[in-house]
Amino acid sequence: MSDSYYYDLTIKQSDHREAAIAKGSYEACVFESCNFESSDLAHIKFTDCEFIDCNLTLANISDTIFQDITFHGCKMLGLHFEHCNSFGFSVEFKKCILNDSTFYQRSLQKTIFDSCELKHIDFGEADLTEARFHDCDLTGALFENTHLNGANLQTAYNFIINPENNSLNKTVFAKEGLGGLLSHLNIVIK
Repeated sequence: MSDSYYYDLTIKQSDHREAAIAKGSYEACVFESCNFESSDLAHIKFTDCEFIDCNLTLANISDTIFQDITFHGCKMLGLHFEHCNSFGFSVEFKKCILNDSTFYQRSLQKTIFDSCELKHIDFGEADLTEARFHDCDLTGALFENTHLNGANLQTAYNFIINPENNSLNKTVFAKEGLGGLLSHLNIVIK
């Protein structure tokens, strides 16, 4: 990783599809309406940063450090968060589209997903202890050996979670979501 250090910058409407963002560490920076689609963000450190209305679709985030990061209104299709650096990994998503991304074996304890589209997400073997899914569409999301202890899915919808293959101690669900917990039984709920 480069020794370049960037602090308290606001970067607006920059396009990094062909001109990569400078390698280094970014702290307390705001990225607004930036295009990182298919760009190389590998080995960059982001600390206490905010991404607003950005496109990070298919970006390379191998060994990228995300510490205390908020993504708001971002398009983030096909991202492999399991390849990020796990040191201090802490993210929050508000009104983001994360379809076809993967959090395989990622620790996401207390992570907030607020009004997000999470279709075909891979949460296999992830730790979502006390995570919150507020008004999130989980159509086709994969939960396999996932820790959802204390997680709140009360307003989440379109999920299918097999209680036999996941840890669900004190997980919160709405009555309307119970069908997603029973679908593996091949029964009809009316």
